[in-house]
Amino acid sequence: MKTLAPTLILLLLLTLTGLALYFFTDADVFWPGFASMMAFYAIIFYVGTYAANKRNGDSATEVMLAGRSIPLVVAIFTMSATWIGGGYINGTAEYTSSSGLVWVQAPWGYALSLVIGGLLFARRMRRMQFKTMLDPLAQRFGKRMAAVFFIPALTGEIFWTAAILTALGTTFGTVLGIDSQPAIIISAIIAIIYTAIGGLWAVALTDVLQLCLLILGLVIVLPFAFDSVGGLEVAWAKYKETKGAAASLFPSKEALGSYYWNWWDYALLLMFGGIPWQVYFQRVLSAKDENTAVRLSLIAAVVCILVAIPAVLIGIVADVAQWETMGLLPPPDSASTLPWVIRYLTNPWVATIGLGAIAAAVMSSVDSSILSASSMASWNVYRPLIRPNVSSKDLAKVIKKCIWIIGITATILALKISSVYALWVLCSDFVYCLLFPALVCALFDPKANKYGALAGFVVAFILRFGGGEKTLGIDILLPYPMIEDGVVLFPFRTLSMLSGLIFSLLVSRLTQKMSPAIPLTRIED
Repeated sequence: MKTLAPTLILLLLLTLTGLALYFFTDADVFWPGFASMMAFYAIIFYVGTYAANKRNGDSATEVMLAGRSIPLVVAIFTMSATWIGGGYINGTAEYTSSSGLVWVQAPWGYALSLVIGGLLFARRMRRMQFKTMLDPLAQRFGKRMAAVFFIPALTGEIFWTAAILTALGTTFGTVLGIDSQPAIIISAIIAIIYTAIGGLWAVALTDVLQLCLLILGLVIVLPFAFDSVGGLEVAWAKYKETKGAAASLFPSKEALGSYYWNWWDYALLLMFGGIPWQVYFQRVLSAKDENTAVRLSLIAAVVCILVAIPAVLIGIVADVAQWETMGLLPPPDSASTLPWVIRYLTNPWVATIGLGAIAAAVMSSVDSSILSASSMASWNVYRPLIRPNVSSKDLAKVIKKCIWIIGITATILALKISSVYALWVLCSDFVYCLLFPALVCALFDPKANKYGALAGFVVAFILRFGGGEKTLGIDILLPYPMIEDGVVLFPFRTLSMLSGLIFSLLVSRLTQKMSPAIPLTRIED
C-alpha cells in the first residue's frame, strides 16, 4: 500500500492534466495514445517507488550504490539503458537521415568507450571501492581540485539530461499532438520523484523495464516504416544513391572532404570522452565485485550497438520517404526525424508503442544522470568542503535534495534548447577535454600531483574554448588552422586533451618537492 498510494495519486494528477488539455486548449491530442502514456508513466513510477523497499537502510552508500549489491543481469540492463537514452536514439536517426551513416559515430564510439572503460578502468576503480568517479581525483589532487573537476562533470550531466528531455518533448509533440513543454515537465518530475525515493535501486529496476520496452517498441515500428517506402532493400538502394560515399560507417576523403580530421576528432572524443562519466562509474562501483564490473561494461557495449540498429534504419526510412507524394509534410527539422516517422509512417496505435519506446529511453537516462550528478555534489563537494563530519544518513538526505535541484535545473535548460544531437555530443566534449586527462593521471601516474592537475586543466580549458562553441555562443578565439564557415576543422579537441595530459605529467614531475605525489588508498564502506 505504501507504494500503491502515491502511484494512484500520480494517476489522478495525470488524469487532471489530460482534462485540462481537453477543456482549456485547442491541441489536437491523440487521446488513446495520451492515456497509454499516462499508464506507462504510472507503471514506471510504481516500479521506482517499489524499489525503495529493497534498500537496506538510508545510508549514502545505499542511495548512491545500492549497497554494492546490484546483480550482473540488472547491472547490464541499467548500464545499457543509461547510454541508450533519448539523445542516443533520436540523435542516431537524426544524423543517419541528415548527414549520412558516416557521421553516425555515437553508437560505435560509446560502445568502444564501454569496452575501453571495462578493460582499463573498471577493475581498478571497483577494487579501490571508490564511491564516485571524483574520489581518485580527490585523493591525488585534494578536495579543492576535486571540486574544480566537479564543474565539467556536473555540466556534462546537466547538458546530457537536458538533451534527452528535449528529445522526449519533440517526440511527444509530434506523436500525441501536445506541446513539448508539458511533456518535458511531467517526465522530469516523475523521474526526479522516484529517483529521490528509491536511489540507485529505483534507477536500476526501472531501467530493466524501460530497456525492454524500448527494444520492443522500436522493433514493432520498423515493419510499418519500411512498408511505407517499399521495403528494406528498396530503401537501402535509394539511401546509397542519395548519400553516396556518406552511406558508409567508414571515413573517407570522398565522403568527408575537408571535414576528414574533424571526423577523427569527434571519433576519439566519443571513444575516450565516454569514459569519465559518473553515470558509468556509478554502475561499475555498484557491482558486487570487480569481475562483474568488467563483464557488465563489455556486455553493455554489445547491447548499445544492437539497439542503435533500429534507430539507423528509421533514419534511412526518413531520408528516402517521398513525403510530398504521400501527402505529408517532411520533418520540420532533422531533430524531428524519429518522431516524424513514428507518427506519420505507422498507424496511431503503433505510433503510441513507438512513443512508449522513446519515453522509456529518456526516463532511463534522466534518472541515472540526475542521481550521478547529485552523488558527486554531495559526496565530493558538500561533505569535504562544507560539512566534513556529516553522518551517512544525513548525507543521504542531501543527495535527495540535490536530485531535486539538479533535476529542475536540467528541466529548465531543456525548455530552452532545440538541437538534441549537438548538445548531446557537447556533453562528452567537456569531459573528454577536461576530465579524461585528470582521471588517467589520478589512476595510472604514480607521480601525479595537484599542480600538474591544475596546469593540465587550465591548458586544456584554454585550448578547447579557444576553438569556440556555437552551441554556447562562444566565438573562435585562437588562430587554429583549417577554419571553414566559422567552424574549426582542425582536431583541436584532441589537441586540448593531449595537451592537458602532457602538461599534467610534466608539471607533476617538476613540482614533486613542492607537492609530493599522494598514493591512492582503498575506501572502506
